[in-house]
Amino acid sequence: MKKFTIDVAPLRKSRDFRNLWASGLVTNMGSMITYVAVPFQIKELTHSYVAVGISGLVEILPLIIFGLYGGVLADAVDRKKMVWATEALALILTSTLLVNALLPKPHLLLIYCVIGLFAAVNGLQRPSADAALPQLVDYHDLPAASALMSLRWQVGVIIGPSIGGIIISTYSIPVGYMVDVFTFLLSLAFLSRVRNIPPSHEAKKPSLAGLLEGVRYAFNRKDILGSYLIDLAAMFFAMPTALIPFWADQLGTPWALGMLYAAGTVGSVLVTLTSGWTKHYRFHGRAIMIAALGWGVAISLAGISNSLVLVLIFLVLAGASDMVSALFRSAMWNQSIPDDFRGRLAGIELLSYSIGPMAGQMRAASMAAVTSLTFSVTFGGVLCVIAVLILVILMPKFRKYDVQTNEFAVAKRILREKNQNNLN
Repeated sequence: MKKFTIDVAPLRKSRDFRNLWASGLVTNMGSMITYVAVPFQIKELTHSYVAVGISGLVEILPLIIFGLYGGVLADAVDRKKMVWATEALALILTSTLLVNALLPKPHLLLIYCVIGLFAAVNGLQRPSADAALPQLVDYHDLPAASALMSLRWQVGVIIGPSIGGIIISTYSIPVGYMVDVFTFLLSLAFLSRVRNIPPSHEAKKPSLAGLLEGVRYAFNRKDILGSYLIDLAAMFFAMPTALIPFWADQLGTPWALGMLYAAGTVGSVLVTLTSGWTKHYRFHGRAIMIAALGWGVAISLAGISNSLVLVLIFLVLAGASDMVSALFRSAMWNQSIPDDFRGRLAGIELLSYSIGPMAGQMRAASMAAVTSLTFSVTFGGVLCVIAVLILVILMPKFRKYDVQTNEFAVAKRILREKNQNNLN
């Protein structure tokens, strides 16, 4: 069983990674409380579905703009300082929500503005946080570190909203924001114990030319490009989250709404906790391909199922498949992208795994409105399988990716070993 158990070696070996991981664990918990509190507050203020829906729309443009720019900055500035500064900005934004919630008449427009600013801050922070990982752990520990980062996020997604719902229903919305403010303070304390991560000697000043250089690099790396496109295809064609409230009603089990939402995350957690084997599997492209096909098949089977138990089982399998893909995508990116491009590529990654689900939910909802929920979910899964098969046929460089022989992975491995020897 040791081969399959999640590898916690990065937490044991690296004090800096341990503090970065703890910082994110705490702040994710708090952010999930706010994630529940914001739409609940908008509902209480407006009693409008449209008003709640707008809260998601205002995030898209800031995330695109600042996600790309955040990637450029991540290659040009100290990544630890960037994460710390954006975490401090997020603290200020949450404090603003707290003060607004304490007013006799909270301002709806201010809430929308803060949501948009949160998306911008997230876009600035995530590339630096993701790009910092290869500099905090040993090269061979990167797959294990990626799994631990995924587990950190999953714990927050499962526990945070539950805590948030209890706090908001038992006490009030301002108390929820107050708890989030405290978690940000604790997160900043952990981050202060992480060493500085200055940019590489090859780093250039932030510029549009630097951004375009990163985009060209991504397009020229057909293996990396394949990982982006397959993830986008899987999320666009087979992301049914927007249909879950209607799905629960169709199954005649409105009481199971939370179970339907949580099923995918349960599958992800199961894979993460048994992810020790991933660091021994060389063919990352093949693993991502199989996982994406598994995602599409599982979603299709969930769509044609009329039993709650079967739907939950297939959603768990879909979540497990998605996590396998995520782990190998992360390993591919971390083990083969040069450090001076890592931030810009992390910005592109942020867009690939953020925009895909957003667009996918719009696809699912629109198709369901024209046809039916069952057709939208099932046909979406079929389209995912077709799209993935077409992509892997057209992109043999991605399909044949082998971390032991890929020229970019080999070059980065040699460079890391050389730097480690120089330090010793």
